[in-house]
Amino acid sequence: MVNFKVFLSDGPAYFPDEERLQFATSLTEKVKHRLGAGYEHFVHKGEFTTIDGEEVAVFRWITRTAIAE
Repeated sequence: MVNFKVFLSDGPAYFPDEERLQFATSLTEKVKHRLGAGYEHFVHKGEFTTIDGEEVAVFRWITRTAIAE
């Protein structure tokens, strides 16, 4: 299984900077990141950036959903 290093961009101001670098198994599927009582959703639209000399995919925030009770 291939893991891609990704950067989670945009989203709510309270999203912690230290959680923005993540790994994803696909660049075509949404990344769903649990935060508090919900999930932040991010998608990749072909954008890449360089962080610490390494090219990473940029996933942009699209929405938040609540965790089902």
